[in-house]
Amino acid sequence: MLSPVVVGVDGSAESLAAAEWAAHEAMRRGRALRLLHARNWHPRQERAEIAYASERHLARRVLREAEERVRAACPEVRVDDDQVEGPATAALVKAADDADLLVLGSRGLGRINGLLMGSVALGVVAKATRPVVLVRADTAGEGEEAAGTDRRDVVLGVDVTEPCDEVIAFAFEAARLRHARLRILHAWRAPDRLTLGPGEVGLVGDPQRAEEWLGFLSAVLQVWREKYPDVEVLQTVVEGKPAGALLKAASGAELLVVGDRLTDRRGIPRTGPVTHAMIHRVGCPVVIVPHD
Repeated sequence: MLSPVVVGVDGSAESLAAAEWAAHEAMRRGRALRLLHARNWHPRQERAEIAYASERHLARRVLREAEERVRAACPEVRVDDDQVEGPATAALVKAADDADLLVLGSRGLGRINGLLMGSVALGVVAKATRPVVLVRADTAGEGEEAAGTDRRDVVLGVDVTEPCDEVIAFAFEAARLRHARLRILHAWRAPDRLTLGPGEVGLVGDPQRAEEWLGFLSAVLQVWREKYPDVEVLQTVVEGKPAGALLKAASGAELLVVGDRLTDRRGIPRTGPVTHAMIHRVGCPVVIVPHD
């Protein structure tokens, strides 16, 4: 049995947008959609029976609203729902283990500088070992026109010095499923006098250096181009910081795919700096693919 696409719902506008996005993605992948609501039940609180019944009623309403949103947007998708008790972050991380991918709503940065995305979504991204998609409320349904001719790009950030097969594979498959162009970006920075080693030549001009990086990127992608011959690929190398370059490239994109190294999470679970910047600032849906 194929693993479902799982979406966490809590009644917020962001989670309803995530449910709609997840429904379309489940249809693309030929998978069922599982709506999941986590109830933070506290059995020691006063009037426990009344509170418990109220929590269950709220959970059913949240799931019903999400299913109505899904049915209106994607009536043919196979849907089931579930509610679980316990901290939402732990429940969603556990659900992700058995999912094809997990979809969550994200607020990104609010109007007040520094008001970050929900702590639950951030905690799940930092701990999950399966791909997680974050969807903003204002992007619901965008790019979902089945017969649309003006398809937007899927954008992928690649570090050619440490390319990751899982991340690249996800991006190529996402582009194939959407019949979209895949724009692949590598950001490089020119060495300065402090980073040059003995005998190294630092006088190569920027155009030549960019050409070298483009050659490295082409070599990394060659096997993937052969595996996905129907995917149109645009390779780009730019000088600058990766976060800034990806943020610019993702403007108007249908989907951004980034990787997050599991080995960087030792100790306190956290995301890498580039991934952290993307999930807070990018407007389009963002896929975070964990990898070794």
